[in-house]
Amino acid sequence: MRGRIEGMSEPTGKYSITMPRDIAEAARSRSGPSGLSAYVAAAVARQIERDNLSELIQVAEAEHGPITDDEVQALRDLLHQARQRQAHDGADSA
Repeated sequence: MRGRIEGMSEPTGKYSITMPRDIAEAARSRSGPSGLSAYVAAAVARQIERDNLSELIQVAEAEHGPITDDEVQALRDLLHQARQRQAHDGADSA
């Protein structure tokens, strides 16, 4: 989904939305050359990804029970170790 939004290769439609002015101005100032529409589309796509992930977590927890803090920390540790190995391996090949 992200690639399609960045390149805007999918058909688009024009929509009118309402949001607080300060948020709109902050988004406009950060949108850069891609423009406000692309910036907002990317933000909405990220929110949809988060919503989908939350739904998956709810289903998994309903089926297997909640994930403990210790399990979350163990997975974070594994991810950190994998990133360190990847950075080390990348430095060796450069």
